[in-house]
Amino acid sequence: MSRAGLVNRLRGSALPVVTITAPAGYGKTTLLAQWAERDGRPFAWISVDEHDADPLVLLRHVAAAMHGLRPLDAAVVDALAPPSASVWVSALPHLGAALSTVDESLVIVLDDAHLLRSSESLEAVAMLTDHLVDGSTLVLASRDTLELPMTALRTAGRLFEIGVDDLALTPRDAQLLLQAAGVELSLAEVSELTGSCEGWPAALYLSALALREDDACAREGKRAMIHGSRDRHVADYLRTEYVTGLRPGALRFLTRTAVLEKLSGPVCDAVLDDAGSARELEKIAHSNLFLVPLDRRGVWYRYHNSFRDLLREELAEHEPELVPVLHRRAAAWYDGEGDLESALWHARQAGDLAHVARIVTSVGLRVYYSGRAATVERWISAFNDPELLERYPAVALIGSFIHALRGRPEHAERWLRIAETARFTGKLPDGSTTLGPGIAAVRAMIANDGVYQMIADAETALSGLPRDSEFRPCALIALGIGYELLGRNQRADAIFACTVDEAERVGATTTQIMAMSERSLIAAARNDTAAAETFAIEAHTLAEESHLGGYATSSMAVVASARVSLRHARWDEARALLAQSRRLRPGLSCTLLPWLTLQTLIEETRAYLALRDTAAVRSLLAEIHALLQERPYLGVLVDQAEALEQDVEAMPRREDAAEAGLTAAELRLLPMLATHLSFREMGDELHVSRNTVKTQAISVYRKLGVSSRSEAIARAVRLGLVELPA
Repeated sequence: MSRAGLVNRLRGSALPVVTITAPAGYGKTTLLAQWAERDGRPFAWISVDEHDADPLVLLRHVAAAMHGLRPLDAAVVDALAPPSASVWVSALPHLGAALSTVDESLVIVLDDAHLLRSSESLEAVAMLTDHLVDGSTLVLASRDTLELPMTALRTAGRLFEIGVDDLALTPRDAQLLLQAAGVELSLAEVSELTGSCEGWPAALYLSALALREDDACAREGKRAMIHGSRDRHVADYLRTEYVTGLRPGALRFLTRTAVLEKLSGPVCDAVLDDAGSARELEKIAHSNLFLVPLDRRGVWYRYHNSFRDLLREELAEHEPELVPVLHRRAAAWYDGEGDLESALWHARQAGDLAHVARIVTSVGLRVYYSGRAATVERWISAFNDPELLERYPAVALIGSFIHALRGRPEHAERWLRIAETARFTGKLPDGSTTLGPGIAAVRAMIANDGVYQMIADAETALSGLPRDSEFRPCALIALGIGYELLGRNQRADAIFACTVDEAERVGATTTQIMAMSERSLIAAARNDTAAAETFAIEAHTLAEESHLGGYATSSMAVVASARVSLRHARWDEARALLAQSRRLRPGLSCTLLPWLTLQTLIEETRAYLALRDTAAVRSLLAEIHALLQERPYLGVLVDQAEALEQDVEAMPRREDAAEAGLTAAELRLLPMLATHLSFREMGDELHVSRNTVKTQAISVYRKLGVSSRSEAIARAVRLGLVELPA
């Protein structure tokens, strides 16, 4: 039926965000379709499915819908292209930029948005709203209230909300609906029926169909059905009106292919172990039997959700023994097509954990390194049971490594203990027939037993790992860290250089970024500012380009880049990078990778010290103290933490809250203070007067808490603001 009133309200609204929230059957999609017909703006329509819980998949679907209206820039397409993209560093900024630069207003519809079950996807949606040009609208049609910043949007006057009360039919609307369906009832009867249905359009329509050919007594019985389960009523209607009238062959096709999320001729042939599925899908599409096309070529389809649910119920009731068989066939087909994610999903539905374990063991680390941590974490969650982990110890090993990198100490230790004690038979992707070297590599990274054991574990791992093992870079960086903690920076730097090459060769990009960041720290320690900046910029750039900027293990690359910004007086940029680092730190743990956590804290403290942000410095020192109480044996990092605290204590405390840092002019002056130039000569170089140089120098002394030129240079060198002249 027509929803002209709501359509006019939508067309008259200039707000950038519209939410349409109501249970199934309230006419959300119908309303959107009528709005699209009467609105002059182009509509980019995305029908959300379960895979859109992965924010990368969601953004690709949004981009594809936009691309269908107006071709997107190649950079946007590349940023979203497989094998992966980073939501926060690459995909979202590029797509947001594309939204911000469209030359006309448009409407982006996310239908069935309640299937966005992950906080990451919802956050991505929320951030997209900030990039809409004036006149454009983002529409979220959902069965449930979405966990978006509704209050903020509402307060800012950016939100137009349509809910159940708006979509529910009034008795007058219901009477028009019933009359259109050929049912005549009095207004009192319609009011009673509308009240029992709470204005639910689908239930009213189904009642109309049921009442149309019934007599009065039967009509009362049909009306009473509305008080029952809405889903059951819909299912009963679909079963009665559609399923029972199908020929046996067509019903078998529908129920057996309902195990698939998406349908095409080849995959249906594989699942049914038969031929001719493409022709059958074409017939179903022409009959309009709840089949939704997913492309314009008529190749891929999906069943309407309610119809698919009913078909699955029919299959489970009449042929339950076939369910795992069909899923296994689907898993095998997708495996052969190289779509391992779909293969894994069907293998899980089939209960074929051996197949799931093979996929996780084969590509789990590769998927993690590609920036899709959420996906691989979802995979390994199926094995979060001691008995299963003992049965599949290779998954336990990979899972322990990922839990360690994600800052989950209890999970990492438990999974690693099981990998150590369980019996492993078979072969890893790198050709290994034992888990021992991989276990030693993870033990070395965790570094729970001191520096010397860390080195011993790393050497054990390296002696047993094949050249192409994805664990080899992990063992190498642990070895380099061990020597760095002992103060043997020259040897550590050589190992990190080797780590960079090894990690690049096997695709362990996370480890490559970490090794480059460590090289930046070592270069800074020997006052080689140029090399320190080069390594920091390379590490940070690689983290962004490889879509790993959101990983906690990239925190050192971010902090090192912040210090580069400080040296060049880019204060706002430095603060933004430090804020990014602090957002990453919850993924670090003082009991897992404690060396990385402490290094990050120390470098952040030095940066905030340069910014004269005393509050942040004190907070970070408290975190450092707490970590050292948990892990007091971290070699030279302990000495660095103590020296840093002494620097902090030496700084004068200021009463005002501004805590301003060095100005750009003062920062330009710092390198000259390290020379033998007089204030007059410095003024000539900087094209300012001698008095100006003197005033700036006194300000530098005050801010650094020193009283002489030599003390100022010594403090600035320790803070990484200048390098000593050769």
